[in-house]
Amino acid sequence: MSTLETTLPGGSWTLGDRTVPRFGYGAMQLAGPWVMGPPADPDGALAVLREAVDLGITHIDTSAAYGPHVTNRLIRDALHPYPDSLLVATKVGADRDAGGGWPPARQPADIRRQVRENLDDLGVDSLDLVYLRLGDAEGPVAGSLAEPFGTLAELRRQGLVRHLGVSNATAEQVAEARAIAPIVSVQNMYNLAHRYDDELIDALAADGVAYVPFFPLGGFTPLQAAALSGVADRAGASPMAVALAWLLQRSPNVLLIPGTSSVTHLRENVAGAALALSADDVAELDRIGRPGS
Repeated sequence: MSTLETTLPGGSWTLGDRTVPRFGYGAMQLAGPWVMGPPADPDGALAVLREAVDLGITHIDTSAAYGPHVTNRLIRDALHPYPDSLLVATKVGADRDAGGGWPPARQPADIRRQVRENLDDLGVDSLDLVYLRLGDAEGPVAGSLAEPFGTLAELRRQGLVRHLGVSNATAEQVAEARAIAPIVSVQNMYNLAHRYDDELIDALAADGVAYVPFFPLGGFTPLQAAALSGVADRAGASPMAVALAWLLQRSPNVLLIPGTSSVTHLRENVAGAALALSADDVAELDRIGRPGS
């Protein structure tokens, strides 16, 4: 880790050769409904991206599949030429169909094409960080990633990609990827109610590998929502603020990329994540999603 100075909550973490604040931004919500087509308010989308950078955020997560191509082009319009401090992470491994589906696209030719699309849309010669997106909409799916990840590793050797990661992956796939080439980050679903990666997070932290959770509030049942709301009420904060703050306190290698299409909501997320949870609050929240809770 680094001692990068930032006013953002959570301090910083080093992704490969770049140190970033642990609070980042996910661009998926900047596309249209169901992550298809352009935003209803393009100027508003550009304003969110510029505000993120103005707030000190230097880790932005995107994909050519968002729109498709929409969020990458918005990032380019808003921020290019990019500040030297900015790290843009993107993903390959899925396409979009006319119905808004996410069909897998992990043949070597698919991976090469998608890397090229991301390069072109973002207007860069080399991508900072590329995740291989695995599994499906239901979650990770067991199976070897050797062929598509090996293709990404080759593109890294060619200089088209600087750093590698995996997304929606099993622990076994993470291990397989690390045996092929170094990875700097894993991006999986994880939140207070979805704790299946607890052991993986701790193992990655010990090895200096980041963990980036998506869907920080996904999957809550009414009972779990009630428990979260109880802590939020006592803290005088929103449930989202509590969930984000808990993630930052969960482990130093957890990096946040909450998404929004609103400047106001972006500022609220930053402020909310700075909430300091008491030991009792954390103990109560830790019971959410655990067996027998």
